[in-house]
Amino acid sequence: MPRETGAEALARLAEERVDHRFKGLPPDAAGMTVAELAAQRRNLFTGGFSTPVLALSAERLEHNLALMETYAQRHGLAFAPHGKTSMAPRLFQRQIEHGAWGITLAVPHQVWVARAFGVERIFLANELVDPAALRRVAVELAADPGFRFVCYVDSVRGVELMDAALRGAARPVDVVVELAAGDGARTGVRTEAECAAVADAVAAVPTLRLVGVAGYEGEVPKADTARVTAYLRRLTALAADFDRSGRFAGVDEIVVSAGGSAWFDAVADVFAEIPGLSAPVLKLLRSGAYVSHDDGHYRRLTPFTRVPQEGALEPAFRLWAQVVSRPSPEQAFANAGKRDAAHDLDLPEAQVVRRDGAERPADGVTVTGLSDQHAWLRTTGDADLEVGDWVGFGLSHPCTSFDKWQLIPLAEADGTVVDYIRTFF
Repeated sequence: MPRETGAEALARLAEERVDHRFKGLPPDAAGMTVAELAAQRRNLFTGGFSTPVLALSAERLEHNLALMETYAQRHGLAFAPHGKTSMAPRLFQRQIEHGAWGITLAVPHQVWVARAFGVERIFLANELVDPAALRRVAVELAADPGFRFVCYVDSVRGVELMDAALRGAARPVDVVVELAAGDGARTGVRTEAECAAVADAVAAVPTLRLVGVAGYEGEVPKADTARVTAYLRRLTALAADFDRSGRFAGVDEIVVSAGGSAWFDAVADVFAEIPGLSAPVLKLLRSGAYVSHDDGHYRRLTPFTRVPQEGALEPAFRLWAQVVSRPSPEQAFANAGKRDAAHDLDLPEAQVVRRDGAERPADGVTVTGLSDQHAWLRTTGDADLEVGDWVGFGLSHPCTSFDKWQLIPLAEADGTVVDYIRTFF
């Protein structure tokens, strides 16, 4: 039986039935297909949606996609946004339509999701040593000559394990040596001498092919512009050194990759300095949180704040919850908690209050804590808040917002829901 194409798999998402798996959707939509519900263009506030409900702004999503597309083009960067942020195949498709080279992922399950929906280029920002997963990658590479897969190596032991699992594979797996962002950082080889040893181990086996170097500047200890820039220059110098020593002989392009969502301006500046090498350089940026941006962590750290002439990302998520208790003038509770709201970096931010169709700023309302299904709200004399009001919250850290919602309404500014974004965590 022929394998389902990515386009067919994406189309099939619209045929999924709305049921108890999906939070916040109208109860009377149960049994409809996602396409049927989307065609009704219901309003988020009057169309029967129940709280809590997470909504993604259609306009802001499009703005962010277009902004990063033009940013990458302007700076001569290829772009493989980190898909683990959303794990949403429809968003993968939108990102690729907006010029993305491919999608960055972190673990094997995410690779299988991306492949099921037709993603042809995957950068795995992790060392992959699980033999079953490696054999599955080998099968994918053998079955699809157009499939490009690149992953990290960061140890000689890892190279040995990968080689043992891949013996007999039809195509070698492309790998990049990961340079750690410093002592005490996360993964990666700590010194340039150790990087050379790992590269030599790759060269000694037929199952792997060294195609470049990579790292993650977000793990630089006590990160600031100077420290991040210094680390990125170590990374590009490593690429140049490997090239001079002939370690990239025979490759069509040399991959140099970095770029979280906090320092991609530094990545663009340093990658512009890469000298001519023996093959064209794929300068691969991996920032992923941009797709929805946020109202907390990344809002404070966005490179566009440091370089405002580049534009500005816009937070695209809003979580709506309802006030269900007002026990005192100083306190209220809304029906969204840890199960619904990202909270690993910052608490949600109360932004607006809706009552009887009118919306106003959430003056005097502050989130002080989250229980499993309640937000603790401190209210001052400025707060006009009653039981039954809807409160719209801004969220921090998109990576832990998407993973709490399997089907997310995509809403226009007036509340019209035009589509639904399916996630796979």
